[in-house]
Amino acid sequence: MSYSDFNLKKVKDELQLNFIENQDLFAAVSAVNVSELLQTVLNYNVPLALAMGTEKARSELIIVNVLLEVKRLLSNQISLFSGINLDIDKEKGLTGFCDFVITKSPEQYYVTAPLIMIVEAKSEYIIGGLGQCIAEMYAANLFNQKEGKDILPVVYGVVTTGTNWKFLKLEQNTVYLDLNEYHISNIGKIMAIFVEMIDIEAARRDFGGYARK
Repeated sequence: MSYSDFNLKKVKDELQLNFIENQDLFAAVSAVNVSELLQTVLNYNVPLALAMGTEKARSELIIVNVLLEVKRLLSNQISLFSGINLDIDKEKGLTGFCDFVITKSPEQYYVTAPLIMIVEAKSEYIIGGLGQCIAEMYAANLFNQKEGKDILPVVYGVVTTGTNWKFLKLEQNTVYLDLNEYHISNIGKIMAIFVEMIDIEAARRDFGGYARK
């Protein structure tokens, strides 16, 4: 059993989590004006990824570029990992590879302080990826506690098809599933949510040349 074996019912029952699904988690977050580079890349890559019609194309042409822009936006004060193995508790099935992980540390050679777990939805089905994402968030929280990083009050999650993005938050034993899904056409809001989740003070003062809309 691994992260990918979890669905919503299994993750709720086996990890004893509470779900809250009626909150607009990022209603107060204002969109930012994204860089010309990212907009140019997305304008070219999104139609191409959709035409190719594969998960690999969406990952390489859309998702990676969005996440790299988050890293640039935050002046490389975070780290981004792709296809990283995170074995935390084999008895609970909290093992396996994670699609993407953002850590609240500039250290790129090894994982420290996981903050955001990103799952690429299979078959373009967001709901189908929620259980896996929550399991990874739960494991990340255990990892942080074990490493003495329990100062992080929450762990966030994202399930994405590349074109649609769904955000989650784990705080103690409660999972908050955002009411909304954000389309890639609203990239300014998606980028602003990532910054809000990471909450680096330097980024709040200066969005690396970005501005609020």
